[in-house]
Amino acid sequence: MNIDSKRLFDIIISIIGLILSLPLMMCLALFIKKEDRGPVFYRANRVGKNGELFNIYKFRTMVVDADKKGGPSASDDDPRITKIGKVLRKYKLDESPQLINVLRGEMSIVGPRPEVPQEVEIYTDEEKRILSVKPGITDYASIHFNNEGEILKGSSNPHEAYRKMIRPTKLRLALQYVDDHSFLIDLNIIIKTILIIIKTRTTKGSANVD
Repeated sequence: MNIDSKRLFDIIISIIGLILSLPLMMCLALFIKKEDRGPVFYRANRVGKNGELFNIYKFRTMVVDADKKGGPSASDDDPRITKIGKVLRKYKLDESPQLINVLRGEMSIVGPRPEVPQEVEIYTDEEKRILSVKPGITDYASIHFNNEGEILKGSSNPHEAYRKMIRPTKLRLALQYVDDHSFLIDLNIIIKTILIIIKTRTTKGSANVD
């Protein structure tokens, strides 16, 4: 897929997605606001293509000022997660506002998940190649680590556990996408993402779609 056609695909899907999900997103916003009167959206710096910083949009799933009470990684048993936040995370609904980032051209539907600046600062020269493409809402790692919160559960330092248990494979999969991506690959990732969400959220436990 060349850059122009990928961008056109992103625009079409993000517009359709925002229109179709608007009623649900409005309901979710009300539930979030009702729980603790805090802000509906969580905005934070992420590193995009060519190292440019942008504000990523998510539905807030943690208590207000959660970033001051813990690290950037969270396990399923993180006490900072709100009641509605647990539901949003389970069904990946907290990621839906990122369609706004896609429409703005800061992200793509498919691409390596964007990292916080402090993680990018320790990239090797090889890993910096990940920044040659736009980050995305979903990718190989989103499928492989669909139960990231569960993997980190019970850890006294979730972010340190993330760096040891998840980060190496996540970066390897991101580089795999950088080296080989196309419209068919993107479509395949989107379909697998939808299937994995349905499968792992409607049955006990979790499973990977290979």
